[in-house]
Amino acid sequence: MKKYSLEITVFLSGALTMMLELIAARVLSPYVGSSNLIWTTIIGIMLTSMSIGYWFGGKMADKNKENDIKILSNYLLISAIATSIIPILEVVFIDVLSQLSNNLIFVAIICATVTFGIPSFLLATVSPIAVKIKNNSMDHIGATSGKISSLSTIGSIFGTFFAGFILIPNLGVRNIILGCSILLWILSVYLFNKKDKKYYILMIVELLIIIGLNLLGGYLFQVSNPEITRDVDSEYSRIWVTNLNVGENTYKTLQVDTGLESYINQETGEMGATYLYYYDLFEYYDKEAKDALMIGGAAYTYPMHYLKKYENKTIDVVEIDETMTQIAEEEFGLDKNNPNLGLITQDGRSYLNYNEKKYDTVFIDAFKGLNAPFELTTYEAMQKVYDSLNENGTVITNIISSLEGEDADFIKYEYSTYKAIFDDVKVFKVNPNRANNEEQNLILVGIKGNGNINTDKEEYKELLSNEVKDFTSDKPIVTDDYAPIGD
Repeated sequence: MKKYSLEITVFLSGALTMMLELIAARVLSPYVGSSNLIWTTIIGIMLTSMSIGYWFGGKMADKNKENDIKILSNYLLISAIATSIIPILEVVFIDVLSQLSNNLIFVAIICATVTFGIPSFLLATVSPIAVKIKNNSMDHIGATSGKISSLSTIGSIFGTFFAGFILIPNLGVRNIILGCSILLWILSVYLFNKKDKKYYILMIVELLIIIGLNLLGGYLFQVSNPEITRDVDSEYSRIWVTNLNVGENTYKTLQVDTGLESYINQETGEMGATYLYYYDLFEYYDKEAKDALMIGGAAYTYPMHYLKKYENKTIDVVEIDETMTQIAEEEFGLDKNNPNLGLITQDGRSYLNYNEKKYDTVFIDAFKGLNAPFELTTYEAMQKVYDSLNENGTVITNIISSLEGEDADFIKYEYSTYKAIFDDVKVFKVNPNRANNEEQNLILVGIKGNGNINTDKEEYKELLSNEVKDFTSDKPIVTDDYAPIGD
């Protein structure tokens, strides 16, 4: 056997295991989201698969006295094939199951187990088999086990950083899956110690099968989702750009995870989401408002509307994902050179923490139901917003929640938090015909000072009529220490 071949295999197996874990979150996110609960599910399933793999690998190492290398090589080959099937399973299994069940945790458990459980299980068998091969006597079993475990862990650390910081944002998930499949095939061939002409022919055929399965998965995805025009992996999210026909209108949409972040009318260029028009109420509550800040840009549909409607006003947009801004420019018509537009690529809370600029208005559009960045929901965050506002300034936030029932926690927590800081707080129901116990877009407005009402703005009369005037909350305020909402 080649010197250090086992060490290299153990290291790369650890790296590939963590790459698969990160990939699992990206593959599943458009179907079940990427909330804390989904991440917990993925990590739990992967660890379970690995635990079984460690146990099984140890049993097989003890059972087979002379063919450990061959077994290890075969497991790596099977793992390569199982990994190459992931793009196919996304289309024929994950997508289908997510449409059959609304229980996202159930779907995540089943899909993570079927899609990623097998390769994780097989990769975990590498370490115990390697320990057995490296130490046929019992004299140094402790040192050997420690060395193998350390190499596997170091590989996992390398795989985590390399995939998260470099591979995913630059290559995308599909290319990484193909690369992982081929690398596993290479490891299998590298370890096998009795090669002949027949073996090489068989390995070439299997390599072609592995590549073919990956390509088939990509083809099936395109056939099954013809409306998706772009499928992009950024540093933070998996992003879909789609074309949707609704009645006589065609909309271009931007989807992140399961959420529809932005959409515009293809013919008119107007923003399609009704709730965004409630942001225009800033002009009603502060008639002298000129400078705005928006946290959460997505496709920048509201900032583009704002700049078009209010030519003498400015807006700074804080968007953590630079790829999102690039897509907004390339697909949705964002003019990054507009002198009244400020682009800030930064985490929203981080910007608020260190911001010294004063604004008349702050728009927050970073929440997707309970899958919200909790650090933007807390008392401390809202205090930073309050401090960033000029006198008579307003914060206007879009929240997805019900007004009553078990899905009303988000709006109630936020209402209590806003009430603890702002001088006046109002709630608006975007769709007045929707039942109060149904999740919907709700607009939360916090007003600093006594307000500076623009009574001449009759155009906002219909929006103002949808205020929920009797809204109350029995929930405590949300703090950085206690935030029972968010991802």
